[in-house]
Amino acid sequence: MIATTSVQLPLLAAENPTATFDNDNGWVIFGKALFIFVFLVLLTLLTIWGERRVVARMQSRPGPNRVGPFGVVQGLADGVKLALKEDIIPRSVDTVVFVLAPIISAVTCFLAFAVIPFGPTTRIPFTSIDTPLQLTDLPVAVLYVLAVTAVGVYGIVLAGWSSGSTYPLLGALRSSAQVISYEIAMGLALISVFLYAGSMSTSSIVSAQEHGVVRSLSGVDLTMPSWFAFQLPVAFVIYVIAMVGETNRAPFDLPEAEGELVGGFHTEYSSLKFALFFLAEYINMITVSAIATTLFLGGWRAPWPLSAIAGGVLNTGWWPMLWFVGKLLVFLFFFIWLRGTLPRLRYDQFMRFGWKVLIPIALVWIMAVAFLRASSSSTLATTSGSRLALSAVAFGLVAAVLIVVYRSAVRGERAEDARHGRPIDGAIEEVDPFAGGFPAPALPWQRLIRSDGRPDTGEERRPVLTGAGEADQEVQGG
Repeated sequence: MIATTSVQLPLLAAENPTATFDNDNGWVIFGKALFIFVFLVLLTLLTIWGERRVVARMQSRPGPNRVGPFGVVQGLADGVKLALKEDIIPRSVDTVVFVLAPIISAVTCFLAFAVIPFGPTTRIPFTSIDTPLQLTDLPVAVLYVLAVTAVGVYGIVLAGWSSGSTYPLLGALRSSAQVISYEIAMGLALISVFLYAGSMSTSSIVSAQEHGVVRSLSGVDLTMPSWFAFQLPVAFVIYVIAMVGETNRAPFDLPEAEGELVGGFHTEYSSLKFALFFLAEYINMITVSAIATTLFLGGWRAPWPLSAIAGGVLNTGWWPMLWFVGKLLVFLFFFIWLRGTLPRLRYDQFMRFGWKVLIPIALVWIMAVAFLRASSSSTLATTSGSRLALSAVAFGLVAAVLIVVYRSAVRGERAEDARHGRPIDGAIEEVDPFAGGFPAPALPWQRLIRSDGRPDTGEERRPVLTGAGEADQEVQGG
């Protein structure tokens, strides 16, 4: 019993949050909550403006540049215009649920930000109160964030169901399946962070990334970066992909596939109700970016070598808020860059990638990390050679799973090609785009030929005119 207690005490101590809120009174808590609300709303307006400007730059056009300096107030103007629009409620909707759905989506986004640390303990200006730059913290803070964001999807499902229309319902069902699928991969990616940090408290995870990690390789001590993005690269990549899928952003914005679902689950919404859904989407982006910053990029701590200046003076006071917001903006730019670069996936490709690629890799990665953590504290890893061998075994398991997943995906594509009559030996099929009466683009395994039998060289088609008068001229494909 004594031995068990001696082993469990450090773990229990590590699980407790490092931030203390003993000096927080009601006014301090209210001020922090108000700050988070204002910060998220203002950052949402700036993100909308930044997205429109960056995507416009990618597409060689100016973007918003009239309202305010550089068009920065354009988002606020659009919000005011949206609020003043007529609020239309169709007859077939369930009114109570129809109104409640956008409120659920928006409120859960704000609640998820309550445990995100902006910085260390700092003195509030013009007072003698020292308080952490964080609303609150919990021993299971990350689980709280995952639970709250999972509740947010109920707003989307209820919006589609209460609209009384087919397309919003299909969009809601797609969104629920999408969030559930990629939230599993996201949760699995975070388990390795819990194993390394020894805690699910956000402040404790930030503290665990304070110092570098020393690894011995053939008698040589190597200092690795303290950020978990470098120590756990596979988990970081899985989380980044899963956070894009969970926020319904391009190229994973399947619930809003305009070509087949009109506008998705919010097709029947207008005015402030639509604005709440719009706000919830961008705050979700900010929330998952803040989680990635906290869990993988050291949170509010300055990046190296800035963190080593004057004994870490840039990690004190109000400086950490600058580093936190800077890292946050990097992830938000990543979202915008994906939207302006990648096309939308098909729904079957998207779900297959989540269930057959991300989740298996995440499971094997957890096994490898748990194996390394258990072996590092046992007698198996007493020498650098044994540690190197154990690391090779762990990463070999990950590589083997990647190979199996890749071969399974190739077999699945070949089976699908055979089911749809596509050539599976790489042969190119020649088709006439006008054979069905209407021009059709070529599929990946097809090559277009002209109706006269000549291959299509990409030159401009010239219509063949027959008849003497304009009234009886006929255009023939050729």
